Amino acid sequence: MLSFRNLALRRGNRQLFGEATFTIHAGNKIGITGANGAGKSSLFALLLGEIHADSGDLSRPPRLVTAHVAQETPALDRPAIEYVMDGDKELSNIQTELNEAETEHRGAHVATLHAKLDAIDGYRAQSRAARLMHGLGFTACQDSLPVRSFSGGWRMRLNLAQALMCRSDLLLLDEPTNHLDLDAVIWLEQWLQGYAGTLLLISHDRDFIDSVVNHVAHIENGTIRLYSGNYSEFEKRRAADLAHRQSAYEKQKREIAHIHRFVERFRAKATKARQAQSRLKSLERMARIAPAHVDSPFHFTFFEPDKTPNPLLCFNDATLGYDNSKILSDVKLSLVPGDRIGLLGPNGAGKSTLIKSLAGKLAPLAGSKETAPTLRIGYFAQHQLEELHPDETPLEHLQRLDPDGAEQSLRDYLGGFGFIGDTPLERVAPLSGGEKARLVLALIVYQRPNLLLLDEPTNHLDLEMRHALNVALQDYSGAMLIVSHDRHLLRSVSDRFWLVAEGAASPFEGDLDDYRQWLLKSRKENEETETSLGTVHSAAARKDRKRLEAQQRQRLKPLKTALQDLETRLTELNEKKSALEQQLSDPALYDTEKERLKPLLVEQARIKQAISDAEERWLDTSERLEAESKK
Repeated sequence: MLSFRNLALRRGNRQLFGEATFTIHAGNKIGITGANGAGKSSLFALLLGEIHADSGDLSRPPRLVTAHVAQETPALDRPAIEYVMDGDKELSNIQTELNEAETEHRGAHVATLHAKLDAIDGYRAQSRAARLMHGLGFTACQDSLPVRSFSGGWRMRLNLAQALMCRSDLLLLDEPTNHLDLDAVIWLEQWLQGYAGTLLLISHDRDFIDSVVNHVAHIENGTIRLYSGNYSEFEKRRAADLAHRQSAYEKQKREIAHIHRFVERFRAKATKARQAQSRLKSLERMARIAPAHVDSPFHFTFFEPDKTPNPLLCFNDATLGYDNSKILSDVKLSLVPGDRIGLLGPNGAGKSTLIKSLAGKLAPLAGSKETAPTLRIGYFAQHQLEELHPDETPLEHLQRLDPDGAEQSLRDYLGGFGFIGDTPLERVAPLSGGEKARLVLALIVYQRPNLLLLDEPTNHLDLEMRHALNVALQDYSGAMLIVSHDRHLLRSVSDRFWLVAEGAASPFEGDLDDYRQWLLKSRKENEETETSLGTVHSAAARKDRKRLEAQQRQRLKPLKTALQDLETRLTELNEKKSALEQQLSDPALYDTEKERLKPLLVEQARIKQAISDAEERWLDTSERLEAESKK
C-alpha cells in the first residue's frame, strides 16, 4: 500500500497541497482529479521519485514495480512488438542473461533461466504484446514495422502498450486516452477493469474514469481528499459539500433549472426509440451532477445564428478522399438545423475525412456537394491550435473578428472561457494545449456558426471545461456533427449516430452500448478469420505478411518522401522568418531607414503565408500517411 502522512509539496513559491494524510491499499483504482495546475502530475512525479516532498512522509512497499507511460519515443529501427515487449523488464533481463549463458555454454544456468521464463509466462510474451498492440488499434502487419515508421500519436500508443506490458504492482496513467480513438478507449477501459495491481489515473474523460476507478483523490484548495466510489459518487458527495455554501447553492439552482428546461423540451419531442431514451437519461443524470460544477471557471453559451437555412449542406452520392485515394463512397448526407450527429467508427475509417469534406477542406472526388448561401461553419480540429498567431494575445485574436468591439466587452467574453485577469493580454505562444483549445472554441462561438463540425474537441480540455462545453451545446440551435472519444459528451449532445466503416458512412441504428457490442463482434470476427487462416503461426502467413509489408512500404514511400520534403521546406521557411524578424527588430527601420521597412513586411507576410500553406499540406499528408498505414 501507499501511505501519505502529513505530506506537503510545493512548486516554486506555491504550495500545491499540504498535510495530505491518506492510504491507498493494494488493488485500489484511484482517479486523481483537480483543476489544471492543482498538482496532479506533480503527485505522479513524486511517486516516480523525480521530485521529493517538502515535508511529511510517503511510504511504499519494498521492491514495488511501478509502470508509467514514457512521454518520448526514440526513432528506433527496433520492431514495434519488440519495443512493446521491452516494457516487461524482468523478461528482458532474463532474455539478456539467457543469451549470455547460451553463448558461454553454461547448461545448468540455461536450464534455470528457462524455468524462470516459464514461471513468468515468458514464452507467451510475444502474443501478449501482440494482443496489447491490436487492442490499441495496431494491425497485425504493423507488429514488425520499425518504431521510427510510426507518427507521434501512434508512438504514444506504443508507449502505452509498453507500460501495460510491464507486470507492475503500481500503474500510473496520465491522460492515457488523449491519443486514442473511441474503439481503443473502450478496449483500454476493459483492460484496466481487469488489472490486478494498484492504478492511479488522471483523466478528463468522465465515462472512462467513472467505469474504471473505485476511489477518487481530489486536489482542491491545497488539500487532497480521498473519496470512496467512482467519479459519479464523488460528484454527488462534492455537490453536497458545495451546497452548504449559500452562494454556491444559489448558483447550482440556476444550473439545474437550465438543464431541467432542456430536459423537458427534449422530453416533449422524444419517442420511445432507444437512442432518444438514452439521451434523455444522460440529461437527467447531468441535472443530478450539475451542483458538483457550480464553482467552474467556465461559463459560456452559443449565440443564436444570424440565419438558419434549410438544408444547410448536402452530399449526393459523394466519393471522398485525398487526391486519387478514395476513402468513402456513395455518401448521402443532408444536414438541417437541429441535427445532432455523432460519428462512430474505427480509427482511420474516414471520420476526419468526412468532417474535412463537410468543412470544405477537401473537395469530393465524385458526386456533388450543395451548400446554402448563408452557411456559416464553425470547424474545430486539433491542427487549428497551431494556426493561432503566437505573438498575439487572446484579445487581439478576438479583435480580428470584431475590430469595433469594446475592449471590456471582449475581455468579459473571454472570461467565460477562463481567460481572466491579465491573461487576455498575454501572448498565445506559451499557452498550454488546453488554453489554446479554449481560445479556438471561443473564436468559433463568437462567429455565430449555423453548422458546427467538431473533430475531437475535448482533447486537452479538463473536466470543468468539458462540462461547460456540454451544457453550452445543449442550447445550440444550429446543426452539429461531432467526432469524440468522450462518450459522456457523445451521449449528451447527439440525437443520432452515423457509422463510418468499410468505406461507407451511413446511419447507425442504436446507441453507444450497441456500438460497443458491434465493436466487440467485429473484433471477434476478425480474430476468428485470422485464426482460421492460420495467420498467426503458419509459414505461409509469415511469407504473406512480409509481402504485404513490402507492398505497404512501397505504397507509403511517396507520402513519406513528400512529408520529408515538406519538413525540409518548413525548416527553410522558419529560418527565413527568424532572419526577417531579426532585421525587423532593428530600431533604425522605424526611424532613419523607413524605405526598407515596407518590403521587409511584405516578405514577412509572404513567408508566414507560405509556412501556413506548408503546415496545412504537412498535416494533410500526415493524415493520409496514417490512413494508408492502417490499410
